[in-house]
Amino acid sequence: MKTKILILATMCFTMVGLAQKNEIKAAEKALKGGDAKAAKTTLEAASGTISGADAKVQAQYYYVQGKIYSDLGKKGDGSAFAESASAFQKVLEIEKNSGKKKYTSEVEQWLQSVTADLVNSAVEDNENKKFLEAAEKLYLGYKISPIDTSYLYYAASSAVNGGHFKEALKYYDELQLVGYDGGGVVYKATNAESGEVEPMDKIQRDLMVKSGTYTDPVDEKIPSKRAEIVKNIALIYTQLGQNEKALEAFKAARSDNPDDVNLVLSEANLHYTMGDKDKFKSLMAEAATMAPDNADLHYNIGVIAMEQNNLEEARASYRKTLEIDPGYTNAQLNLSTTYVNEGNSLIDEMNTLGNSKKDIARYDELKQKKDDLFGEGAQVLEDALKTSPDNQGILTQLKNIYGAMGDNENFMRIKKILGE
Repeated sequence: MKTKILILATMCFTMVGLAQKNEIKAAEKALKGGDAKAAKTTLEAASGTISGADAKVQAQYYYVQGKIYSDLGKKGDGSAFAESASAFQKVLEIEKNSGKKKYTSEVEQWLQSVTADLVNSAVEDNENKKFLEAAEKLYLGYKISPIDTSYLYYAASSAVNGGHFKEALKYYDELQLVGYDGGGVVYKATNAESGEVEPMDKIQRDLMVKSGTYTDPVDEKIPSKRAEIVKNIALIYTQLGQNEKALEAFKAARSDNPDDVNLVLSEANLHYTMGDKDKFKSLMAEAATMAPDNADLHYNIGVIAMEQNNLEEARASYRKTLEIDPGYTNAQLNLSTTYVNEGNSLIDEMNTLGNSKKDIARYDELKQKKDDLFGEGAQVLEDALKTSPDNQGILTQLKNIYGAMGDNENFMRIKKILGE
C-alpha cells in the first residue's frame, strides 16, 4: 500500500511539473505574440506551485516573468520595471545556487536593458514633472547596477526638484555612505567628418586623434559634487525644520570645502531664517571677502545693516554694490532710503518741541538737517536717472521725496515724466 501511495505521489508531482512547464511555454508564446498582459495572466497560473519546482523550472519561470514585466514597463506600466528586475535577480540567485547557468548570461544583458529603460522612463517623468516617479526609477536603476552611482545622484536630484525631501535625504545619505564624488574628466574630440564634439574614453580618443579621424582633443574636468551634496543635505534639514542638523551639515561641508563661497552663503541664509541676523551678517562679510566682486553679497550685507539701523554701514555696502554694478536699482533705491529714514527719524523730536525761542531754534536746526538728508536721498536717485531715465521705481520714490520736502517744482517735473 505504501508503495502505491508513493507512486501516486510521484505521478502527482510529475503532472504538476508538466503543467508548470506548459503554462510557462504558453506564457512565452503569448509574449512572443506581443500580448504581455495575456502572458502575465497565463504565467500567474503557475505561481502557486513554483516554489516547489526544481531549480531548472524556477529559473525558467522567473526568466519569462522578467521578460513579461520588462515588456509591460516599456508599454507604460512604470511599476513593472521593479518586478522585472526582481524576477531577473531571482534567476541569477537560483542558477548561482544550483551551479547551472542556462539563463545567467542572457539575464545580465536583460538587466542592462531594463536599467536603460528605467533611465529613459525617468527622463520622461522628469520632463512631465513626475519627479517622485523619476527618482524611484533612477534609484532602482542604481540598485540593479550599483557600480553606477550617478543613478543614485540623479535620483536625489529628481526628489529635490519635486520637493520630496525625505526621499532625497535618504538618497543623499546613501551617496555619502558609498563615497560618491561625481568628479572626474571627460575626454572629448571633434569628429573630422561631422564636426561634432564627441565624448569617449581616453585611449580611444587618443587613438582616433592619432589616426586623423578626430581632431582638437579636450580634457574636460568635472568638479566634485560632494560640496553640493552636503549643501543640499543641510538645505533639506532646513526644509524639514531640523536646523541643528543643518548647521552640523554645513560645518562638515565647510571643513571639506573651505573656499566654497556658496556654502558660506547657504549657511548665512540658514542663520537668517533662524533669526540670527548678527551671524548672518558676519558670514556675509566673510563671503564678501572671498568674493569681493559679487554685487549681491554687498547688497545683502547692506540690507541687514539697514534693518539693524546701522545706516552708515548700510550706505557703505550699497556704495560698494554700485561700484561693482552701477545699474543695481535696488541698491540705488535703498541707498536713497537710508537718508530718508534718517531724516524721518528727526520728526519725532521736532513734534515734541514747543514755541520757546530755544525750541524754535532747535526745530529749525532739525528741519534743515532733515531737508539736507532728503536732498541727499534725492540726489542719489537723480544720479541713478542718468543711466536709467525711465525706471518707474526710481521716479516714483524721487517724486515722493520731493513731495515730502515741499519742492513743488521738482515734484511736478518728475510727475510729468511719470505721465501723471
